[in-house]
Amino acid sequence: MNTTLTDPIKIKQVRWAIIALSIAVPVIVAALFGIKIEGINLSFLPPIYATLNGLTAVLLLSAFAAIKNKKRELHRTFIRLALLCSLFFLAGYVAYHMTSDPTIYGDANKDGLLDLDEINAVNGSATYYYILLISHVLLSIFVIPVVLFTYFYAWTGDFQKHRKWTKIAFPMWLYVAVTGVVIYLMISKYY
Repeated sequence: MNTTLTDPIKIKQVRWAIIALSIAVPVIVAALFGIKIEGINLSFLPPIYATLNGLTAVLLLSAFAAIKNKKRELHRTFIRLALLCSLFFLAGYVAYHMTSDPTIYGDANKDGLLDLDEINAVNGSATYYYILLISHVLLSIFVIPVVLFTYFYAWTGDFQKHRKWTKIAFPMWLYVAVTGVVIYLMISKYY
C-alpha cells in the first residue's frame, strides 16, 4: 500500500499544520502551566512519563537499527510508536504539572524553599541538573518541528530531505528522551 503524500495542496496544508503545531504546542503548554487544578492527585504520573521517555529512546534506537538493516516497515513502525510515546509523555507531563506544585531540586523537606543545608547537600549536582533541564526544555521546543518535518519528508517520499533532516532530528529527539529520564531520576527523590 502506497501511503506517500503527493497532492501539492495537501502538502502545503500539512506544512502549515506542522508550523502551526510547532508554535501552538509550546505556547499551550506554557499557558497550561499557569493553570492549577486543585483536588486531583496525579502524583503517580512522573515515573510513567519518564518511562515513556525511556521507551521513546529505545524505539528511536530500534528505528535506527531497522533502517540500517534496510527494514523500512519496521523502521516506520518504531518511529510511529516513538511519536505516540512522545505524545503520551506530553499529555502526562502537562496533566501532572497542572495538578501539582512545582518540585524544587534539592528541596529534601518539601517545603518549597531551599535552606542552606539543602543547598549544601546538592552542591555541584544542581548545576548539572539545571544544565540538563534547560537544554532538555529548549530542545523539546525545537524538536517538535524538526521531527514533524522529518516525518513529513518521509511521508511525501522525499527521502533525500528526510535523510538530511534525520541527521538533526535523531540526535535531538534522542537527547530529549534520554535527558527526560535522567532529569526524572535526579529530581524524583524531591517529589
